[in-house]
Amino acid sequence: MSGAQATTRFSDRVANYVRYRPGYPGGVLQVLRDEAGLAPGQAVADVGSGTGISAKYFLDAGHPVYAVEPNAEMRAAAEAMLGEDPRFHSVAGTAEATTLPDASVDIVVAAQAFHWFDPAGVAPEWRRILRPGGCIVLLWNTRQTDSTPFLRAYEKLLREHGTDYTTVNHENVTDDALRAVLGPRFTRRVVPNAQVFDFDGLRGRLLSSSYAPNVDHPGHAPMMDALRRIFHEHAQDGRVTFAYDTEIYFARVG
Repeated sequence: MSGAQATTRFSDRVANYVRYRPGYPGGVLQVLRDEAGLAPGQAVADVGSGTGISAKYFLDAGHPVYAVEPNAEMRAAAEAMLGEDPRFHSVAGTAEATTLPDASVDIVVAAQAFHWFDPAGVAPEWRRILRPGGCIVLLWNTRQTDSTPFLRAYEKLLREHGTDYTTVNHENVTDDALRAVLGPRFTRRVVPNAQVFDFDGLRGRLLSSSYAPNVDHPGHAPMMDALRRIFHEHAQDGRVTFAYDTEIYFARVG
């Protein structure tokens, strides 16, 4: 996939992304403070910051955030949500060319985004913007696919109806790609996370994904029919639960 395609494929999904994508649990911050040395007030470069979900997480924890995002529509959504906070800095840049000054941040974070990047391109750029002793952190909310009957059915739906689900899945990221950016030794930690949806929420969560056929696609209606079916089969009190493993990869590299 070309860089241009990767940076524009969420443009028509911004509203659903803002409303239905998961945030990050408090355990992430605890891990980063206890094990990665994250200190209050340190500057964060949130690379591939999207609609500002992860930027808000670090702002709420007291960090100035430089939110680097190439997609204009997603960047505008983050600015609308966070722009009144003087610690929030919206940056039109890419992972490989952030436009940030040398040695300007203490931590580089890529939340739900690293699998869209070129590891060979981001490694020198992220080291350039990090201060000495800086840290790189990669975050993913990884949806559990086999822990409940509902999640098994949802995974089957994505594989049958998603346009390129298996191609863009972040679980395709290799250890070699991680080492190219984090170095030969990095730490992985996992903390639990979850979302609970009614049907409208489940539909919005699905349509926030770039591999879900949108309303003008011939595959949209069949996918919605299948979604309604599995919701009614598995909902309890009108709700279903997405369980996630929030994966944290980090290393000091600066």
